[in-house]
Amino acid sequence: MNCRIPAASTLALALACHPLAALAEEADAASSGERIVVTALRTPVAADRVADTVTVLDEAHIVAAQPIALTDALLRTPGISLSRNGGYGTTTSLRIRGADAGQTVMVIDGMRLSDASSTAGGYGFANLFVDDIDRIEILRGPQSILWGSDAIGGVVNVSTRRPTEPLEGSFALEAGTHDTVSARAGVGGTSEAIDWRISASRFTTDGISARSNGTEDDGYRRSSASGTMTFRVAPGVSLDLRGYWSDSKNDFDGTSGDSRAYGRTGEWSGYAGLNFELAGGRLANRVAVLQTETDRENYDPARTIRPITFDAHGRVRRFEYQGTYAFSDKVQAVFGAEREEQRMTTASPSNSTAAYVLTPTTADTDSVYGELRLTPLAGLTLNGGARYDHQSRFGGSTVFSAGAVYTPNSGATVLRASYDEGFKAPSLYQLFSLYGAADLRPEKARGWEVGAEQGFGEVLRLSATWFERDTDNLIDFAYCPTSGALPDVCYVPGTTTSRFGYYANVKASHARGLELAASARWGILFAQGNYSLIEAEDRTAGSSTYGRQLQRVPRHLANAEAGVDLPQGLRASVAARYSGESYNAATGTAMLGDYWLVDLRAQWQVREGLILQGRIENVGNENYETVSGYGTLGRTLYLGLRSRF
Repeated sequence: MNCRIPAASTLALALACHPLAALAEEADAASSGERIVVTALRTPVAADRVADTVTVLDEAHIVAAQPIALTDALLRTPGISLSRNGGYGTTTSLRIRGADAGQTVMVIDGMRLSDASSTAGGYGFANLFVDDIDRIEILRGPQSILWGSDAIGGVVNVSTRRPTEPLEGSFALEAGTHDTVSARAGVGGTSEAIDWRISASRFTTDGISARSNGTEDDGYRRSSASGTMTFRVAPGVSLDLRGYWSDSKNDFDGTSGDSRAYGRTGEWSGYAGLNFELAGGRLANRVAVLQTETDRENYDPARTIRPITFDAHGRVRRFEYQGTYAFSDKVQAVFGAEREEQRMTTASPSNSTAAYVLTPTTADTDSVYGELRLTPLAGLTLNGGARYDHQSRFGGSTVFSAGAVYTPNSGATVLRASYDEGFKAPSLYQLFSLYGAADLRPEKARGWEVGAEQGFGEVLRLSATWFERDTDNLIDFAYCPTSGALPDVCYVPGTTTSRFGYYANVKASHARGLELAASARWGILFAQGNYSLIEAEDRTAGSSTYGRQLQRVPRHLANAEAGVDLPQGLRASVAARYSGESYNAATGTAMLGDYWLVDLRAQWQVREGLILQGRIENVGNENYETVSGYGTLGRTLYLGLRSRF
């Protein structure tokens, strides 16, 4: 299908995973009218000094878009596609610029979330909802200099709300189709000595059948909580404590259709960090310890003995030091050291009588990094950095980055160029599961981009970015021969038990594309949108799929929204999202068709701090798939209210 798709939306600028101490400085700068973001150096800096492509969705944007899951908001930004095995709560894969789903780093309030027991070792987005989030930031391209392993596609960072009053609160309640109910609330406060906020949420839905040929609904239940506390111990010294927890249960179907199977997932993350300044405030230091744990179990009630079919526990513990030194207004540096300890315990009995053995495995990574930013001329900013990692299983890896950004007119025109590298260490599952191989090498990526941004006062802003990325040593599943003598690699390591396949470094890929965005406002009218061309192809030498678009990566993506924003507090809009056709699998000819989804949104600010809102998603009841054979939500209606007090 050939589509002429209009370009629209704004390319906002921000990247953040920063200590809470930076928020006050950022807020002060924002109040003065200067656009401030937290760069790859993790310190507040003017947006026109950022060389990489970054998008930020602030609280106003999130409230207007009315998303349920975090991925609902991310899909509206350039270069991002998603596949999901059914409704909310089922397996969800996010791809940035065509990078594999396990090649994105997820961060919430400075806590890097990952599941050491998952197939690729990354984060599964199925159970992360908007909850108390008021800022979402997406950094695109290989970003391993500061973020380490998995940052080949990019980084998604979210921040929860921060208190601005001695005592304040908020709540939101929403109900809709499929007996869906979403409720969340939070309370917090600030004083000279302490800032604090806690929040909780509950989401339930009867859902839809996970399989498109199913007849019974597969429900989903989720509870979560988060909290942050900052203690100002002394001038220039503060202590941060942060936590995140969620517990969920989702029904799912087998490959043949309806089933009674369900999964339970528990996640929690904790962070403790000490921030202190030296050298008259020019040297800012952060010392922190973080831990993330994930428990996943699948059950089949049809089994009368041992109904559990899968059991996995993953733990990641990180020790971090980061320093930021300002030599002058024109020279700043960030440097640090990290240690990451991964632990995985899994069991997957093939039947109710099979031996049930929990097998623990480990891997540790030590890292050092540094990046320098220079401003040699007014309007010109240069940056460059390097990172070295040593993993206990595969050895050392070094990556580099460099960038430049120039504005001749204080941000009205911005020109950018950057080169970045990334790597992804083999996951514990890929190394040590029944299908693992201990000699795997890390996946490596090299990418560059150039971009331009032009503003025309407060009325119109346009942007365009061209990017390219090459990725080598991609880890994929290799199948063993079905006849003849089996090679040694087709036996479970250390045993004489054969296996039908194993993980190996067997692939290479090349991605390139164009991202266009624009936003416009004229009086009470507004419009925004974006278009992405993504050519992400298999470049494995000698492969039968050489030159073919990667699986579940649409070549064309687009978003558009237009509406009215009245001074009486009423906002209404029509939003549309387009996804082009894509291959369902790496091999085979099955295609996922292209589709348009149209939503209607409205909200009314009844009084200060109280908003009524509603939306109809997929107005046309479009029948589409993001994974072949799995269902998707049709037309749905949601009504709700939110308040801040």
